[in-house]
Amino acid sequence: MTEKIVVISTCGSEEEAVRIAKKLVEGHLAACVNLVPRVRSFYRWQGRVEDATEWMLIVKTSRFRFEALRTVLEAAHSYELPEVLALPVVDGSPNYLAWLDKELGADSEQPSQSESADA
Repeated sequence: MTEKIVVISTCGSEEEAVRIAKKLVEGHLAACVNLVPRVRSFYRWQGRVEDATEWMLIVKTSRFRFEALRTVLEAAHSYELPEVLALPVVDGSPNYLAWLDKELGADSEQPSQSESADA
């Protein structure tokens, strides 16, 4: 298991997705953000089943950066309850993982507070 994670979120417009993606990368909270256009989402919201077109953000970052990333993403997002899900990266190309470390800064390798407490 690595300290890297992939964070998934969705936005209601391309403009919002681009704005958030740039904010995360420029702030070194993400090394890379992929935007997947026009994802069709079905979900229950306020008692109704919704059918929406959204833009999916696939964010590459580290566990150490997650809380700051989540805070920035939620503050910049127009949704009342934005999707912010972190998935672990079990393994990956050593060169790509090293690039993630470089782009996130040296402290991206530090364990999160909860992992430090477990040690």
